[in-house]
Amino acid sequence: MSSQITVGYWDFRGLAEPIRNLLVFQGVDFVDKRYSKGADGKGQEWLDEKFTLGLDFPNIPYLIDSANNVKITQSLAILRYLARKYKLEGETEEQKNRAAVLEQQVYDLNMNFFRTIFSPDFEKNKAEYLKTLPDQLKAVSNFIGSNQYSTGNSVTYVDFWLYELLVKLKVFSPDIFNQFNVLVSFVDRLESNKNIAAWRKKKGPQKFVGFGPFQVEY
Repeated sequence: MSSQITVGYWDFRGLAEPIRNLLVFQGVDFVDKRYSKGADGKGQEWLDEKFTLGLDFPNIPYLIDSANNVKITQSLAILRYLARKYKLEGETEEQKNRAAVLEQQVYDLNMNFFRTIFSPDFEKNKAEYLKTLPDQLKAVSNFIGSNQYSTGNSVTYVDFWLYELLVKLKVFSPDIFNQFNVLVSFVDRLESNKNIAAWRKKKGPQKFVGFGPFQVEY
């Protein structure tokens, strides 16, 4: 039986990795469609398909769930769809609220990080960013507290969104990241999942982004 879900994105982690990890965690067989940026960086492979897939707003990442006739773009919209499909929204109203709040907080933290790594004055902005990073991570650590995962003791969709941010920061500034045992344990806990562990072994280290000075793999 062929896979009924396709995830399309560039050939690096980027905005698609939380989606891939959620599906992997759930044990879902899906098509991991990856497009090359090409030698010129224009991504012609994607451009050739962009307007042929029936997407309302053609962009990547995209998800096609052929069994349910679903075709959507926008990373958070995709994560929310999968949360509903696989019951990963949270078990209680409190957990659902916590997931929604953390989703937006991670979005803001991602934007801060991306502004830093794509800045023309990278080294100067990196130094300024690192001054504020401990307080940012402390707030997330306090939010998780004694929970196994971000909203409680069961996984929700936002854990995969948070995980991808944290592993970027783990690589970007290990000295600061490793000060927060709650966050270290959170990352370790997800990576110890047998499906995630097998996926990471199969794929090997991958770049977070396809361009800019932050050309590291994880």
